[in-house]
Amino acid sequence: MRSAVAEYLINYNSFELFGLSHIVASLLFIFLLIFLPFYSKSFLSFNQQKYLGNFLGFLIFINFPIWVLLEFIGGSFDVKLHLPFHLCRFANLLLPFIMFRRNEFIFQILFYWGLSGIFQGLVTPDIVQDFPHFHYFRFFIGHHLMIVALIYVIIVYKMEPTLVGLKNSFIGLNLFLLISFLVNLLLDANYFWIMDKPPMGSLLDYMGPWPWYILTAEFLALVHFGLAYVLFLLIKKYFIK
Repeated sequence: MRSAVAEYLINYNSFELFGLSHIVASLLFIFLLIFLPFYSKSFLSFNQQKYLGNFLGFLIFINFPIWVLLEFIGGSFDVKLHLPFHLCRFANLLLPFIMFRRNEFIFQILFYWGLSGIFQGLVTPDIVQDFPHFHYFRFFIGHHLMIVALIYVIIVYKMEPTLVGLKNSFIGLNLFLLISFLVNLLLDANYFWIMDKPPMGSLLDYMGPWPWYILTAEFLALVHFGLAYVLFLLIKKYFIK
């Protein structure tokens, strides 16, 4: 079994940016983003809404543990690569606190993280495995569905991001950056792409050399947080009754 899992993890078709599988995943994301929250709000009972929300939370959460388990089974687990010190992984693990418990503080943090940093992952996915590899599904569930779940929480559960939440989310982002930096120093790793840019190409390529791209990314993150709040105001004005 170990050799079969190891073979599976390293054999795949290469992902093509804006290729067919990328476009299909993006179109499905747009459909679910519009359809799922409004269908739930309009046609499902309170208990059905809760079950659907819990399912979303669990599906997004479980991706990372399954990946780690596969790496363990395949004998390729590496503390430099497979710990939850990338923002999206950590956010996925926190999501059940919103979907199951409606935790207000964590919602505020993840809303701004999700609609800024994770949204960038939709445009420039940092994956190399194409459909139908596990990592293809893991990436798009962890990014696309994460945003769908956050919008679901706003539309169905009527949780609202705030400007105080924006501040706390930015502080939380920098605390996470600091922790990831210390982990990188300890393990000689590159979590959160702090020590170097991702090898597959990303928006960081246009933000200058290290370490200046980190400062540029900080500024852009704050701008994205502001745009995320504006997006919420538009949703509230036109879609939340």
